[in-house]
Amino acid sequence: MSNYLVTGGLGFVGSHLTSALLDDPEARVTVVDNLTQQVLPSEEVVGQIVRGRPGTLDVRIESVADYRPGCRCDVIFHLASVVGPAAVLKHAGYITESIVRDTYTMIRLAQEQGARLVQISTSEVYGGGDHGFCEEDSPRVIRGPASARQEYAAGKLACEVAILNLCQAEKLDAVVLRPFNISGVRQLGQGGFVLPRFVGQAILGLPLTVFGNGSQVRAFTDVRDVASGIVAAGQRGKSGEVYNVGNPDNRTTIGDLAKLVVKVTGSTSPIRSLDPTTIYGQAYRDAPDKFPTADRLRSLGWQPKWRLAQTVESVHAWLLDMPRSQMKRVAGLET
Repeated sequence: MSNYLVTGGLGFVGSHLTSALLDDPEARVTVVDNLTQQVLPSEEVVGQIVRGRPGTLDVRIESVADYRPGCRCDVIFHLASVVGPAAVLKHAGYITESIVRDTYTMIRLAQEQGARLVQISTSEVYGGGDHGFCEEDSPRVIRGPASARQEYAAGKLACEVAILNLCQAEKLDAVVLRPFNISGVRQLGQGGFVLPRFVGQAILGLPLTVFGNGSQVRAFTDVRDVASGIVAAGQRGKSGEVYNVGNPDNRTTIGDLAKLVVKVTGSTSPIRSLDPTTIYGQAYRDAPDKFPTADRLRSLGWQPKWRLAQTVESVHAWLLDMPRSQMKRVAGLET
């Protein structure tokens, strides 16, 4: 039997990762989640995670700092973190503290139990890369004046450096993943994520609000592909290695994403430009262009399967199936 620990395992990415792990009948997965990133009821998410899957799930509703292991684990997937371009704003000044504290808790647990640590970092550590292009050996850059988004990237980068140093000293078995613009079912627009907001606006017949001129370049990656990439790196990745997990084939601008959403949903909603600070305040910062190469992860046998239009279709079906009031909350459209 394989024993896994997933921090943040009821969240957006964590819930899909947990489902992927539970496809193995020999898997025993312990989830630790304090529900701070939740809008959907935890019972509903747990039901979706376990449906039709033969593995065993144990859910602990508590913080990473409070978690005390009840059994040995073989692999720790550390996803728990404040996340989202809007969600981080209220945590400014304390983001690095929580990221570093929780990561070191998992580092020490991995060392104590002889487990592999799979650290989920962020593509924001590239600071936009080379005119948007990011490969694992590109310089890591924290650009611009102080902001919550910058603090989030700095906290994740500090943990990366610590983990990789421990791997070099053979004091830790770990891999690091840098995801690119994850999208899909269970993502919450209220965190500042664009796809659920666009789809919710399309369903309601509201204008799709594009920040600025919509020329920002992203490589949207379906959460199901991200989950399978995390599993691949956890199982077959080289200790001390960093892996981008992103789908370069889904590279697009935000403006073109809005057009795709209108097309896929059959909406008549117009597309309008908006200054994001009118919603989130003057502290909001947009990310620079960014898109990855994923050749290193592909070398482990991983291949992204989901095209961007398919991801839009899945989010559309998911939101349509909700009561209108819940859909507006999930999409971040409550007034």
